[in-house]
Amino acid sequence: MSPKILLVEDDPGLGFVIKDNLTHKQYDVTLCTDGEEAHQQFFNQSFDLCILDVMLPKKDGFSLAQSFRSKNQNIPILFVTAKGLIDDKIAGFKSGGDDYIVKPFSMEELFCRIEVFLRRTGTQEDQLSFSMGSYQFDGKSVTLSHHKELKILTQKEAGILKLLYNNKDRILKREEILQSIWGDDDYFMGRSLDVFISKLRKYLKHDPSIQIVNYHGVGFRLEIG
Repeated sequence: MSPKILLVEDDPGLGFVIKDNLTHKQYDVTLCTDGEEAHQQFFNQSFDLCILDVMLPKKDGFSLAQSFRSKNQNIPILFVTAKGLIDDKIAGFKSGGDDYIVKPFSMEELFCRIEVFLRRTGTQEDQLSFSMGSYQFDGKSVTLSHHKELKILTQKEAGILKLLYNNKDRILKREEILQSIWGDDDYFMGRSLDVFISKLRKYLKHDPSIQIVNYHGVGFRLEIG
């Protein structure tokens, strides 16, 4: 069965080109040209991945991502934006996005990003579970549970947490995390990593024995103890 992609792009020419190329790659693509239409489609059927333009009529991409996360915390969300400002990229991650691609981009770059997300979804490695202090991480449901709270993580949040846990006996360098999770270690990705670390610290707040320690200029270490 072909992976189902929700594509939201208000430029009719670009939307047609992206959909046509993805269809030739055997993806099942639903194209929407405004935020309200996309919202309706998302809540009426299931998708495997979302590609959202940021600047959309009726409902912008950041607002869409936030509403999509209320239904599905696990679905990959890829932002397509003409903006190169760091604040816009950080806002995308804060709203629930997993990655972004800046216009103009090649179709090959888009294909690669999509394939990475879909390949990671549901793999045996992703389904591994573990305990940390009073928390339990379930890789199959991608949940972080504590008796006070149950949190469903996004793919990026879960990926970073698992990487920190698997390397809890050492300081994990920033570039190692960036290369492993994003496949890149540039400045913008580094700022994005800080956003995700901040989120994970909030999720782990109920157990003070668990700390994600920042070694300034070097990296992070998960300390359980």
